[in-house]
Amino acid sequence: MSYPDRPGGRVGRAGRLPELLVPGLLGALILLFFAIPFAAFLARTGAVGVLETLATPEARVAIRNSLLTAPVSTAIATVLGVPLAYVLARRSFPGKRLVEALVILPLIVPPVVGGAMLLTAVGRFTPIGAAAAAAGMPLTDSLLGVILAQTFVAAPFVIITARAGFGAIDERLEQASRSLGYGPLATFWNVSVPLARGAIVAGIVLTFARAIGEFGATMMVAYNPRTMPTRIWVEFIAGGIDAVVPLALALLGITLAVLAAVQRFGRVPTVIDR
Repeated sequence: MSYPDRPGGRVGRAGRLPELLVPGLLGALILLFFAIPFAAFLARTGAVGVLETLATPEARVAIRNSLLTAPVSTAIATVLGVPLAYVLARRSFPGKRLVEALVILPLIVPPVVGGAMLLTAVGRFTPIGAAAAAAGMPLTDSLLGVILAQTFVAAPFVIITARAGFGAIDERLEQASRSLGYGPLATFWNVSVPLARGAIVAGIVLTFARAIGEFGATMMVAYNPRTMPTRIWVEFIAGGIDAVVPLALALLGITLAVLAAVQRFGRVPTVIDR
């Protein structure tokens, strides 16, 4: 027997379409806004020698620099950021709001402004920058400068995402580990990290995607050596849209792989939800 006033009844099923019509139409508009630029850009690829351009020395150097620096930036952000995420998820302490603000700040500040901030801290004429340059490790216009810029803008992703993962863990599981004689570090490594691994992996992937696509801060701190985004800008200035298609396609391919990884690993394991 079907009850019209219940969700599974005739009225419930018939009423779903009108209820979702307006949200669906509005959502379709934003999806169309997302899709049209991709379609228009991909439509230009047929007239461009993609493989020939990617084989040029300049393109290969840019790809190599991006694939060298982005993993290093991601590793630094992960090693330093995941422990901070755990502390923020599990502890209250004086100044916590300030720490949280500092984590979020690089996401809010425009990347070019972030690059200017880095220059005021580690530029060639600052005490830190001068000391590093004297030691043969300049922090600007070098791969180290690229890593600094990428880490500054990308690290918040792994911190925020990992914090959400740690916050979803039942603290009683960690307490049980401690009651069995495991110390704080052993509990963190053997209990907390495995349970939050889905969120941590998602944060790592997002951090890598942000790092490899970083342009604004990198342009300020290390315009040379070129990375893929800075090389794309140089090609655009010299030759317009068609000139940037090959490198942009390569970068798009990497980001699509990142998207697939987020969809694969992005969900926190179900054990946390139980």
